[in-house]
Amino acid sequence: QVQLVESGGGLVQPGGSLRLSCAASGRTFSNVAAGWFRQAPGKEREFVAAIFRTNGRTYYDDSVKGRFTISTDNAKNTLFLQMNSLQSEDTAVYYCALGPRTVLSGLRNPTQYQYWGQGAQVTVSS
Repeated sequence: QVQLVESGGGLVQPGGSLRLSCAASGRTFSNVAAGWFRQAPGKEREFVAAIFRTNGRTYYDDSVKGRFTISTDNAKNTLFLQMNSLQSEDTAVYYCALGPRTVLSGLRNPTQYQYWGQGAQVTVSS
């Protein structure tokens, strides 16, 4: 089993920054995809960013490209999401996820991920 624990959410003013962390425990080495998704009130869960370990590349939704950075610390089994230039539209609950069998074509589909964190609230407001 895999457990994911998120931290780092909070309230920030527009233009500010936050870094989310996702600490993984258990059998994490077999996961081929690690990603971040978010869900705003009344909306579906949407893709934010992911790392596809098969080719080592990172992928971003167009709405966050150039502002958010996904990274990992493999020694600590931790996934990060650095968020800069935050906007009110970024307000949501953010979830980290791991997928042991995710394929590249399904990287942006939340149903392709098996393990999920509990969620971290990010609120961007003045």
